[in-house]
Amino acid sequence: MMDDRARLLLKALIERYIAEGEPVGSRSLARISGLELSAATIRNVMADLEEMGFITSPHTSAGRIPTPRGYRLFVDTLLTVQPIEQQQAQIIQGSLQVAEPQRALQTAAQMLSHLSQFAGVVLTPRRSSTFRQVEFLRLSEKRVLLIIVTPDGDVQNRILLTQHDYSPAQLVEAANILNQQFAGHSFEDARRRLGSDLHELTSEIGRLMQAAVQAGSEAAEESDPVVVSGERKLLGISDLSGSLDKLRALFDLFEHKSRLLQLLDVSGRAQGVQIYIGGESAKVPMDELSLVVAPYEVDGQVVGTLGVIGPTRMAYERVIPIVDITARLLSSALSRD
Repeated sequence: MMDDRARLLLKALIERYIAEGEPVGSRSLARISGLELSAATIRNVMADLEEMGFITSPHTSAGRIPTPRGYRLFVDTLLTVQPIEQQQAQIIQGSLQVAEPQRALQTAAQMLSHLSQFAGVVLTPRRSSTFRQVEFLRLSEKRVLLIIVTPDGDVQNRILLTQHDYSPAQLVEAANILNQQFAGHSFEDARRRLGSDLHELTSEIGRLMQAAVQAGSEAAEESDPVVVSGERKLLGISDLSGSLDKLRALFDLFEHKSRLLQLLDVSGRAQGVQIYIGGESAKVPMDELSLVVAPYEVDGQVVGTLGVIGPTRMAYERVIPIVDITARLLSSALSRD
């Protein structure tokens, strides 16, 4: 069991280490803790905290630094979260008011990175191959632009290379058939039903529609499951880039994204803000790395996760409300009135 005095000293030590990045000695702790304790008493308390696994002493210093277990106790029970400024909340809300959902997700990642000064990440919803509307636009003699509008308002464009030079009237006819017969269905459904209906269409119109449903199916499969912004900001943090091994692990995380995708997917099953601390969670690829994440919703259903990736030595009291308000405002922006 830890008494109130030890908890206060641990809180003061971690806050000072987060702010300055240097091991904290007993004399410094005596000054900043606000407790009228001798340096000898503080050394004894620090020795107890070290024995319990909350702090450790680097070989190069007489001071102490937090361990992953110490950070966990800090964020779970000792942290005083700072409310986000109203101006920051208004900036986030205004930035997310965009017409296309995909752009809102990209903006959310950018805002998380900008406000935290670390990397912002968003796990995107699994894109459905269902469409609400399609349109065709002639670009040149044998190039047609396919415009796909999804049920949630996202707009995707694909260029079709055709063997036939389609007239505007033919493009309108093909779009009308797809919209009237298949809107609200998946492109796979459209492809199956087109196979039996092609005899009722001219060969040119049928080939164009087949090319459209093929491109639509591929568009759903090609979407990037994770949007990342500001990962380069982590390169300037010595805790994360102090060695070649750390740099390799950092680049691998953002280049391949498989472990990041797994972690974000798991965190989406929990409610509220979740904190994953390196050295404590096997899912975090670096001991010096932490993730602060929260799920976001569309019409009351959790569809993805967003958050901040930064050093374990981050100002959690500032990052947590940034992640929380961004998740809430993104949910509101994506949901229908």
